[in-house]
Amino acid sequence: MSGVSQPELQARFIFLFRLLKVDTVVCYDPWSRDEENPDHYVTAHCVEAACWMAGREHDYPEQLAAGLQLQTVREKYYHGRGPTNILVNRIVDISGTVDQKIAANRANRAKGPAGNRGSRLRAELAARNQRLPLLGDNDETADREYIREFVLRRDRELGLKHGLEYAEAFHYIGRSPSSLEEYLKKHAVPVK
Repeated sequence: MSGVSQPELQARFIFLFRLLKVDTVVCYDPWSRDEENPDHYVTAHCVEAACWMAGREHDYPEQLAAGLQLQTVREKYYHGRGPTNILVNRIVDISGTVDQKIAANRANRAKGPAGNRGSRLRAELAARNQRLPLLGDNDETADREYIREFVLRRDRELGLKHGLEYAEAFHYIGRSPSSLEEYLKKHAVPVK
């Protein structure tokens, strides 16, 4: 991603945000100090710019001429890596979606800490005439339990700190109250 044109990527995000009427994004935090992966920080910066640019008529007006409508993304859940995340101001209970998160991590075999690492570890141990009971007796169980134990450890520890089974931490940027709307509520009067 470090070689990708950022204006082109922003334009694509703006197009998608307008087309799909995106109201909320979940992404890496563009201000995270500990992110070293260019795929993460380049994408994060482009998403952040596109969130507000999609709501401006002067940015990519040809999209509007083609029938798309302005769409400002109002809620952002930014995830940072490492101990020095700039701001964590929202903890989200993910206990009810852990199985989906495990399945998504298992499907990611190209990169990342999950994929089929559990079944690979199970095979390596078997070659040494060893086994880890946690990994069970088949590849699917090995992958799922490896992810649950090692990949989701941080989510489990964060959840326990907040009285939950599993949780994720976010730098949340939400809807800002409109000063104009507040003023209108207080001062607008009916026309007689």
